[in-house]
Amino acid sequence: MKPEDIHLWDFRRILIGEAPGEFMLEVLIRSIIMYAALLVVFRLLGKRMNAQLTVTEMGVMITLGAIIAVPAQIPDRGLLVGMAALLTALALQRGLNYWAVRQRPVEVTLHGDASLLVKDGVLQTEQLTKGSISHEQLFAQLRSHDVLHLGQVRRVYHEGGGHFSVFKRPQPQPGLSVMPLKDQKLHGEEAHAEGLQACLHCATVAEAHSAQGACPTCGQQQWTYAVEAEAHAVAKV
Repeated sequence: MKPEDIHLWDFRRILIGEAPGEFMLEVLIRSIIMYAALLVVFRLLGKRMNAQLTVTEMGVMITLGAIIAVPAQIPDRGLLVGMAALLTALALQRGLNYWAVRQRPVEVTLHGDASLLVKDGVLQTEQLTKGSISHEQLFAQLRSHDVLHLGQVRRVYHEGGGHFSVFKRPQPQPGLSVMPLKDQKLHGEEAHAEGLQACLHCATVAEAHSAQGACPTCGQQQWTYAVEAEAHAVAKV
């Protein structure tokens, strides 16, 4: 198309383009065929594509979207080319998964590995930094699992797929509150553990008289109150 052929109020060109009007029906038919093919490919890719996606699976999703767009909309591109590209993406993903099942290093490279973020109520600050996870991001996840303080937590894993797995202690211990810092009213209603304080950086709990200097776990010197082990009443606020 030449520049002089472009007019602001040329609504036919804006809405349909240069293709003949009959091509709209062809686009409908092409889209139905490619959609059906995409559903078949998703089914063959397995249940993982319906769950939380890993990096490689997200890459496949984006690739599939790019593949089906061209044969569905461009008149001089045939459907078989798109079908071949879909089958190539399917074979590549299935092949990588087959390889990952048999080689642990490949699985970790493709799908990631679990990171330990909390161990027996204490934050693993190096892993938090490595995963670019802030305290508040982690605490928000814990609150969604009905956790009121870290003394209730035995383990928290950041899984390769990006979600968090939380395992609670059978017998809670005093720990650092996970309530939002700006909610001072809620903090004021929490039951403070007598004679104990918690490190704001790593959540280590220590006797109040020994919590005046550096934390024995992380070396920081910021302390706050520790919440009593049984803090169920706060959950109803």
